[in-house]
Amino acid sequence: MSETNHNLFVALRAGFPADLSRVAVETADTAVPLCYTFADLERGSAMLANLLASLELPPRSRVAVQVDKSVEALMLYLAVLRAGHVVLPLNTAYQEAEIAYFVGNAEPAVVVCSKRNFGWVSRTAFNAGTKHVYTLDDDRTGTLLDRAAFHADTHEPAVVDADELAAILYTSGTTGRSKGAMLSHGNLLSNAQVLHEAWGWAEAKREGRADTLIHALPIFHVHGLFVAIHGALLSGSRMIWFGRFDPKATVVRLREATVFMGVPTLYVRMLGEPALTREQCAGMRLFVSGSAPLLVETFNAWQERTGHTILERYGMSETVMLTSNPYRPERARRGGTVGLPLPGVGVRVRDDKGRPVPTGEIGGIEVKGPNVFKGYWRMPEKTADEFTDDLWFKTGDVGRIDADGYVTIVGRSKDLIISGGYNVYPAEVEECINQMAGVAESALVGVPHPDFGEVGVAAVVPRPGATLDGEAILAALKGRIANFKVPKRVFVVPDLPRNTMGKVQKNLLREQHKGLFAG
Repeated sequence: MSETNHNLFVALRAGFPADLSRVAVETADTAVPLCYTFADLERGSAMLANLLASLELPPRSRVAVQVDKSVEALMLYLAVLRAGHVVLPLNTAYQEAEIAYFVGNAEPAVVVCSKRNFGWVSRTAFNAGTKHVYTLDDDRTGTLLDRAAFHADTHEPAVVDADELAAILYTSGTTGRSKGAMLSHGNLLSNAQVLHEAWGWAEAKREGRADTLIHALPIFHVHGLFVAIHGALLSGSRMIWFGRFDPKATVVRLREATVFMGVPTLYVRMLGEPALTREQCAGMRLFVSGSAPLLVETFNAWQERTGHTILERYGMSETVMLTSNPYRPERARRGGTVGLPLPGVGVRVRDDKGRPVPTGEIGGIEVKGPNVFKGYWRMPEKTADEFTDDLWFKTGDVGRIDADGYVTIVGRSKDLIISGGYNVYPAEVEECINQMAGVAESALVGVPHPDFGEVGVAAVVPRPGATLDGEAILAALKGRIANFKVPKRVFVVPDLPRNTMGKVQKNLLREQHKGLFAG
């Protein structure tokens, strides 16, 4: 094997333990628990890589994958990497029109889908020129595995350069056409190595304390696919594998785990389980939260209930992880912030004219580092727009950096509300609402207004058993924040619309209320 091979798979494979018979993944919610060893991952990914090689695909072909979570899907991801091709993970919630766009845009040579969707997916793929469509289900069946069974279980990883493409992640497209963020082997490996040290994976490995990760996230997204899986594989750690998150079952397994990664919604749901106690979490060393803002209330409640402080971090599809609260000392983790820039990552805040803002002031967040993507797939103009002249990536997030270097995200620039010429940052208003008695959470969006151009409208979710009144919330806000920040209307709703990663879909709220002040 060439010493100059920068294939991400080679680095992950080097993290496997010397004893490949050790359990790498144990399924937690199959009818009968299944144990996959590191040898199984090695052999399974080799067979799948050899299947891809047999297709005689063009170099660096795209392989689109829209399947339910399974260990075989993990093997397929590793196989695409080791074969030197480009993985295109797709959200299982995407429907026909969305898949048609992704397939048409990325032009994958191979598409893998669940059996239940084969009819319309294959039709869409073949119409776009894709020649190979396979099925894979979470019960270890499908034509992909049927074909791979005929191939050898050894495979020499393809030699790739660090800047060669490893994955394309499509953004949600809530403000226009979805964009494919191009991540290289070097982008992903640099971030995995930084987190390996920053979050104590390396320390545990050096000291012979094998980690066990509860993996309860989807694997079509940065958090579940890159952050969690890379962390476990690079350190030779065992994964307890949930196909779907179950708060009660997850709490039961905490006793035998050391690391858990989740979105805020998962922590809120586990807090609802009486079995979540300090004793149950005694062996845990790290709880990580990301992909959506973690309420300070949840941060505090988790600390009080379990004795552990959640480590919140910040990342994007285009950059993987950018910042993190400290691993040690645990008391240095600050609720409401996403911590400090990771080693090698630059983070700065600029105003809308590209000028630095004073410490603690709000502005647009820009980043730079080896983890930052090279651009958007087949969108050179959009790529150019998103980078500054000195090649910092404009994240589209709005925030501030305090005197100690901690970063706080205030919101997305697209969520900024300009009302009567004044800037209203939704996160600031939401924080005020969330502190009110009986409020579980809230979301503020801007909608058109004939006089002010745009005004805020809030959707507020009550706590179980609580009764809220929109007018009373408005009255309380008027005594706490400037009048131009106070929303014009408050709606009490049972829940907020969210995507699969727990992020509030504010575009749906804007669409719902856009005609509120028409005429």
